[in-house]
Amino acid sequence: MSTKRPHLLLITTDQQRGDALGIAGNPVLSTPHLDHLAASGAYFPAAYSECPSCIPARRTIISGQTPAHQGMVGYMDGVEWECDRTLPGELGRAGYHTALVGKLHLWPKRKRYGFDQLILADDMNHENDYTAWLRQQGYNAPYYGEAHGMASNAWTARPSHLPEAHAHTTWCVDQALRFLEHRDPTQPFFLHISFVAPHPPLTPPEFYYNRYMAMDLPEPVVGDWAPEVDGEKRGQDPNASRIKLDKAAMQRCRAGYYGLVNFIDDQVNRLLLGLRQLRLLKDTFIVFTSDHGEMLGDHNMFRKTYAYEGSARVPFIVKAPRWMGLREGVTLEQAVGLQDVMPTLLDAAGLPIPDTVDGRSVLSLLRDEHASWRDFIHGEHSACYTKEDAMQYLTDGKEKYIWYTQTGREQFFVLSNDPNECHDRINDPAFAQRVALWRQRMIHTLQDRPEGFSDGKQLITGRPHHHLLSQ
Repeated sequence: MSTKRPHLLLITTDQQRGDALGIAGNPVLSTPHLDHLAASGAYFPAAYSECPSCIPARRTIISGQTPAHQGMVGYMDGVEWECDRTLPGELGRAGYHTALVGKLHLWPKRKRYGFDQLILADDMNHENDYTAWLRQQGYNAPYYGEAHGMASNAWTARPSHLPEAHAHTTWCVDQALRFLEHRDPTQPFFLHISFVAPHPPLTPPEFYYNRYMAMDLPEPVVGDWAPEVDGEKRGQDPNASRIKLDKAAMQRCRAGYYGLVNFIDDQVNRLLLGLRQLRLLKDTFIVFTSDHGEMLGDHNMFRKTYAYEGSARVPFIVKAPRWMGLREGVTLEQAVGLQDVMPTLLDAAGLPIPDTVDGRSVLSLLRDEHASWRDFIHGEHSACYTKEDAMQYLTDGKEKYIWYTQTGREQFFVLSNDPNECHDRINDPAFAQRVALWRQRMIHTLQDRPEGFSDGKQLITGRPHHHLLSQ
């Protein structure tokens, strides 16, 4: 095996569903460049966010730790975090030139967490390097990054007010290419480019919005268990997390979302072309993923924090340089998570994985098709929109068990023949043994948690489920 160290490129999007790729079977979405990356490398269709909202998911990516280990099991802004062993920190100590471009979304702002350079833009509105750049381009009106009037958690959509060259996604690739041109050429690089899209506001450039407005887009899927909501009427909250849109509003919403993903795909290709022109691509190890998904109207829900596929499942693609001798062109069904990003990149660099890391390197699966792997992945989220939403879930990508910590409600889905989770089998006698097995797994998974969710024999409903875990 070669002792040569590859360059490392981590590409993350924000709020991209696992099925928001052409290779995932999406019937309308155009992502030819990411599809090729997946088809020529390794594609993991059973990839999940262990805590499907922005900050806890990003803490898991950068630490390789489960949400319970890194301490945030729900969404909370403004919490300073001490983490001695981070992905950029370990790589920096090993001589990598490390940089982040785009969204970090950790606290306090500008804390580097081991990065040599931060070119920071957590959003398109508040003070950051992107909005400062917008002012240099002559956009001097207050909050001009969101002058289109669409909110950052809304289902409303329209084309961007900015030209494509001034969009946040384009700016991120501009800055990434500039870093690559001016990096230390004597050391390998680790570049994390972190897009805000397709997180709302749903405002892609006009070309991409119009492309999908002209299509017959798929309707949301609504399970026979889905909550009833007031729907298809005027005056509904644009930021609602549970809502049913009329057909025209849903068309605009999905056109905005798909347009943002398509735009990212083209800009990722621009980044890869730049790497090729700089003669770096053949030596660059690439991971592509997202922090969490977006319900996008499925089951009458929007946004994230849910255990359902639209929210919890994410893209996960690995592409290694050919000289590393890893398996290529494979789709791997094992359940992976964001905790696996850090150990995978450290393994690719030939570095030891700290014992603080919970995740595993997926390279073991690319070296040996018979390598052992975890049986399932565990995810959770404290209450966000309503107290009743606080949940724990387990899945192997073929089945999924969900337990709601405050109500005791359970759900069970057979993803292998019901990938859209349209039929809750929790009370189906045909699946009683499977439900019992998954419930026992959850009891075991939670039995040492400080909240008291489990006594080792049963799940205990109503225990406090806060955003931060008290050890």
